[in-house]
Amino acid sequence: MTSLIVTLIVVAVLFALILFNLPWILRALGLHRHYTIPDFDLSGKRAVVICTNHTILDPTGRPTGAFGSEFTVPYYAFINAGMAVDMASIKGGVIPIQPPSWSWPLACADDRRFMADAEAMAKLKQSKAVADIDPADYDVIFMAGGWGAAYDLMQSEALADFVTRANAQGKILGSVCHGALGLCSAKGIDGELLVKGRRVTGVTNDQINTFGIAVTPKHPEEELRKAGAIFECQHAWLDPFTTHTTIDGNLITGQNQNSGYETSHRILEKLATAHNR
Repeated sequence: MTSLIVTLIVVAVLFALILFNLPWILRALGLHRHYTIPDFDLSGKRAVVICTNHTILDPTGRPTGAFGSEFTVPYYAFINAGMAVDMASIKGGVIPIQPPSWSWPLACADDRRFMADAEAMAKLKQSKAVADIDPADYDVIFMAGGWGAAYDLMQSEALADFVTRANAQGKILGSVCHGALGLCSAKGIDGELLVKGRRVTGVTNDQINTFGIAVTPKHPEEELRKAGAIFECQHAWLDPFTTHTTIDGNLITGQNQNSGYETSHRILEKLATAHNR
């Protein structure tokens, strides 16, 4: 009996230690791994971060939306560089959050900063509709992911038109994860699909299958390949723990929720190079 009690205590302590250190363990595995973005001074430049409005993971009935770090990381990367940043969505208004991306143990430092930032939260709750904004007002167009994006980014004629015009004006177009779907229906200046023959990345089929969300209507790897893109990615023992960023001219895309830091860095780097010419 005594040995059983000791064993139960040891198991309970080990379980508690694992729970307490779970955020660190996930980071060690590759989720939101540490990444330092260098300092940039891009005062006077503007960016818009575009998210989904879709709230239900059809047909399961589970809630969905935008994945927290996929918009909070670029938002603060741009803010820290002195840029003005707007939040937009397909319909405007409230941007839903994909659970549990803003909860323990997945929430990152930028998520917590965003939740405590009254101005940022106001932008999230009163986002601009894509149809009401002009790409000429921005230097960077960034499309965040989250499973909700599978339901409205590629399907939006307003977003396709916005990205088409932004590209024609030479704006930097960035995305992470499912955000790459926002590139799939846009056209290049030659009238062909924007991503045709260009190197891009987005969430992989392997990651979608790992999370069991193949029920979603659009899968970035499939749609990018169908659109003629040269799809690049990295694989790991589980794809949610890997990352990759691809640069092709004004297209700067990140593979998944871990890719926001480097993708934002490369966007700032490109914008700074153009700014200093």
